[in-house]
Amino acid sequence: CHAQTHRAWLVDGTPVVLKIRRPDIGDTIDADLRLLARLAEIVETRAPDLKRYRPADVVQQFTVSLRRELDFAAEGRNAERIAANFAHDAQVVVPTVYWEWTCESLNVQEFIDGIPGRDLLAVDAAGLDRKALARAGAGIVLKMVLQDGCFHADPHPGNIFYLRDGRIAVIDFGMVGRVSEQRRFQVAQLLHGMVSYDAEAVIDVLLEWAGTSLDIDEPRLQQDIGAFVDEYRGVPLKELRIGAMLGDVTSILRDHGLTLPSDLALMIKAFLTLEGMGRQLDPDFDMATEARPYLERVVLQRYAPRAIVRRGRRTVTGAIDLIGDLPRDLKRLLQAARRGKLQLQIETRALREFGEQVDRAANRLTMGIVTAALVIGSSIVMNSVGGSASRWLLALGVGGFIGAALCGIWILFSIWRSRR
Repeated sequence: CHAQTHRAWLVDGTPVVLKIRRPDIGDTIDADLRLLARLAEIVETRAPDLKRYRPADVVQQFTVSLRRELDFAAEGRNAERIAANFAHDAQVVVPTVYWEWTCESLNVQEFIDGIPGRDLLAVDAAGLDRKALARAGAGIVLKMVLQDGCFHADPHPGNIFYLRDGRIAVIDFGMVGRVSEQRRFQVAQLLHGMVSYDAEAVIDVLLEWAGTSLDIDEPRLQQDIGAFVDEYRGVPLKELRIGAMLGDVTSILRDHGLTLPSDLALMIKAFLTLEGMGRQLDPDFDMATEARPYLERVVLQRYAPRAIVRRGRRTVTGAIDLIGDLPRDLKRLLQAARRGKLQLQIETRALREFGEQVDRAANRLTMGIVTAALVIGSSIVMNSVGGSASRWLLALGVGGFIGAALCGIWILFSIWRSRR
């Protein structure tokens, strides 16, 4: 844990919560992150089968997220932004931040007197409606993700409090995700395709995420997604598990050497946490039904006249800027060509992999030649044993045979590992 929390009171008697960062925790975390980065680099270098999971990118995303969590002033700004997004929703409570005392290592915020999200017995004792709380909590997170684009990335029961008047308080905004308008539409299209069994919509989004990847086998990806959607066809909407379905989509992407865009990792985590907490409150909680209106709203807003005009304006502006920059860029290009400094960099993954295979084959050939030389040399030495120097010649010959055996074992192990 990188921080401690304590209850305190201001001079005027207002109850607050102090969140204090542990001293020197930054140095400890930096050392751990460097170790993780080094391990990821080793994995990508030594384990080609695991390279497709991009461990270095995963560590980088984790590093960025963790560093943000250590900045308590940033956490306060996150809380204020989300509070502003819910300013007209009396159902949601976000603790007030006291900026007079808040800084990077200290966060002073309003004390929330409510029932912790994990204390379901207290929820029942207070006479609160579990079903209503589950639906309200789902609405809060779905609005954050699909409408606002700024969401609490860790909405577990420890960060949720239920007030006795039925309101819901959300705390701890150290881990906050941000999603662009374009990405929100893609996610809405993906989820809507999943819950409406539209394989084409799911495939369109995944191919868009794949970008210009040359390794993708599009027909096989379409076949796998079609089979995935068919597995859920006919399943009642209330029995769908959006978190599990997103996990299945992630597995399919990885099977094809693709990964989810980095900004979606926190979103999937939020969906998984939300769905689990909703079912704790209400075993009949139906995440798909709760999400559907938000998904349809995002898709409709995407094609609303105002949104189309806004995107058209951006496109025209970008085109004008491109045309304006074109003469300058052409001039620089011609100047570089005239000076002989024009460079063309082409990265071909297949060619690089072929080069690596050639290097491995050359290494094995070299070791094979060394092994053969040791066997021949040792045989000659053993045949020359005799006289006073026979003991040393015998030791030299035996050592040569041992070295040849070790080289042979290395070659066999290298071949076996490459064929697994």
